[in-house]
Amino acid sequence: MNIEERLLKGDKRACARLISLLENNDEQAVNIIKRQYHKTGNAYVIGVTGSPGSGKSTLTDRLTKELRAQGKKIGILAVDPTSPFSGGAILGDRIRMSDLALDKDVFIRSMGTRGYLGGISKATWGAVKALDIYGCDYIFIETVGVGQSEIDIVKMADTVLMVMVPNMGDDIQAIKAGIMEIADVFAINKSDLDGADKTKLEIEMNLDLNEKSDYRAPVEQVSAIKNEDIDVLLQKIMNHENYLKETGKLHERRRRNLKVEIVQLVEEELLKLIMDKALEGDLLEELSHEVEKRKQDPYTAKEKIISLIRE
Repeated sequence: MNIEERLLKGDKRACARLISLLENNDEQAVNIIKRQYHKTGNAYVIGVTGSPGSGKSTLTDRLTKELRAQGKKIGILAVDPTSPFSGGAILGDRIRMSDLALDKDVFIRSMGTRGYLGGISKATWGAVKALDIYGCDYIFIETVGVGQSEIDIVKMADTVLMVMVPNMGDDIQAIKAGIMEIADVFAINKSDLDGADKTKLEIEMNLDLNEKSDYRAPVEQVSAIKNEDIDVLLQKIMNHENYLKETGKLHERRRRNLKVEIVQLVEEELLKLIMDKALEGDLLEELSHEVEKRKQDPYTAKEKIISLIRE
C-alpha cells in the first residue's frame, strides 16, 4: 500500500511521512492533499498561544487527555523555534508530552518554524489538512510563544486559547496590539501563584474596554501541573465551538482563513518564480551592487525584478 492508502486507513506512520514530505514541498504530498481535500473540514482546530514558560505544552497535554476520555482522536502540532545557525529545533514539546505518544489515537508532531515568522511553521497549513484526512476530531496547534507575532495563529485556528501566567507581565502584554483581539478563551495557568486574581481582573477590565461583539471571551484560572479545572476550561472551549457553529460564524471564520491561505500560496509561488528568474543571470547580485554604490535605488531595482515575469 502507498502512503495515501495507508493514510486513509488511519496509519499513523503514513500521516507522519506525509507531513515530512509537505515540509519539504514534495509534489507527491501536495497531490495527495489535492485528491483527498474533500475529506477535510471535519477536524476542529484549537490554537494554543502565549508567552514562553506559560505552560502551553502541559496544558495541551491535559486538554488532550480530557478529550481522549471522551473517545476523541487528537492531533497535536507543536511548533518550536528553529536555530538560525543549524536549522534544527529544540522539539521540547514532544518530550513534555511523551506519555501521550503511546496512545494510538493521539498524533504528536513537533515542527520547526524554519525561519517563518508569526509563531507557526509554513508547513503547518498542510499538516492540519493531513491530520484532518487522517481522521482527527480535534487538532491542537501550539505556537512558538514569541509575543506579538503570535497573531498568525488566528489565520488557522477555529478557537484561539491564550495561555497566561501571573506575575510575568502578561497583563501588560495582553493590551498590546492584536493580542487581546485574537483570544477566544483565556487561561490563566499556574493560578495557585500569587497574582492570579489580579491578572484575571486586569484581563476582564481589558475585555470590558474591547467589547465589540455578542461573544465575550471567558477567563479561566487553571493549574495544568496540578490538573485543576482543566475540565472547566475544556467546556469553555467547547462553548465557543458551539457558539461558532450555531451562529454560522465558523463558516465565516474558515472562509476568511482560506482566503488568507490562498493569497499566501500565490505569494510564495510568485516569489519563487521571480527569484528563480532574478538569480538566473546574477541579476539580483548585479542590482544589489548598483544599489550599494548608489547608482540605482531599491525601488527601481524592485521594478526590474518584477518586470521579469511580465515579459
